[in-house]
Amino acid sequence: MKFENPLTARRKRIAYADEYTFRVQLPRQLTGPLIQVAKRLLMAHVVLLIAVAVVYLDRDGYSDNAGGGVTLLDSVYYVTVSLSTTGYGDIYPTSETARMLTTFVITPLRVAFLIILVGTSLEVLTERTRQQWRLSHWRSSVRDHTVIVGFGTKGRSAAETLLAAGATKEQIVVVDPSAKVIDAANADGFAGVVGDATRSSVLERARIDRARQVVIATQRDDTAVLVTLTARQINRHLNIVASVREEENVPLLKQSGADSVVTSSGAAGRLLGLSLISPSAGQVMEDLIQTGIGMTLAERPVTKAEVGRSPRECPDLVLAVIRGHRLLHFDEPAAAALQQQDRVVVIRRSHEEQPVQKLRKGDEDDTGELRNPPKMQPAAKRDWQSPRDDLGQ
Repeated sequence: MKFENPLTARRKRIAYADEYTFRVQLPRQLTGPLIQVAKRLLMAHVVLLIAVAVVYLDRDGYSDNAGGGVTLLDSVYYVTVSLSTTGYGDIYPTSETARMLTTFVITPLRVAFLIILVGTSLEVLTERTRQQWRLSHWRSSVRDHTVIVGFGTKGRSAAETLLAAGATKEQIVVVDPSAKVIDAANADGFAGVVGDATRSSVLERARIDRARQVVIATQRDDTAVLVTLTARQINRHLNIVASVREEENVPLLKQSGADSVVTSSGAAGRLLGLSLISPSAGQVMEDLIQTGIGMTLAERPVTKAEVGRSPRECPDLVLAVIRGHRLLHFDEPAAAALQQQDRVVVIRRSHEEQPVQKLRKGDEDDTGELRNPPKMQPAAKRDWQSPRDDLGQ
């Protein structure tokens, strides 16, 4: 009796999962069944009319057993029974021209007519071939794109901001372990990869080796660390922006290879506190972080006219100067004179006063790692003498 090596068996299972579970889904336009049926009927009628026109124009080459010439109604009748492969034989071609037309025109139209009416299986095969071609073309052409890991609230907001800043949907690839979330992303026009982003095979399917930047918006901080390490190992030149819930994990993310780390809970708490102290200041801050509405934060290169001048002399309100890898505040002595290679972070009014495009939500929120369904537990008995708030437990 021969036993299989457990390591080999595990590799086979992983390869099977990579091939059938962690898949790439490209966006596609879905049409309703009534529209598909209407299109098929329209194509069938077009084929029927073409065949009727061919037979009627050469009606002298056909003979009718009932006597008399072949009329337009006879042409329609002959074409109908011919295309449906019934063939009663009461009307038949007699001349060489009519027989040639029947052989090289009516017969191909008969085949096309049958394909249109009974072509469901062929359509499935054609759709699979087309999807495989699209996937192969996408893998070879996608480049300098943005990968968003986790398409929950944070991931969707990041995608909305990128779209408002001028990015196209073809430049964004979504990675999420939930197939329903990826379906929602496909419905919005994004390419998606179903799978756990901590696995290198999943990120390779998203072509992170060719990506320009990645947004890690997972629910758990430990998942964000693993995704950051995996992404940095695949692409050394990748710009990684990660989100964490706890500020104590920020150094760990940066040590793992993240270029920028945003503390979601801390940022939300500071905005809440600012709104309590000054509601107007909180409203201004919320306006600044929303792209496409009111005042917007932007980064741009220094123009030739601004070289050598102070940040206060720029037409836009300059908040910071980026010199190499250094971030200088506008009032620092080193930023007193702008240089040609500098970039500035400014506040300016949005060019287009239009709301940010809102994306639909999936059935799951703030995803980013594989999760097991929660087990149902019986409700615990509550003591009326020591009541506790459910939110505080």
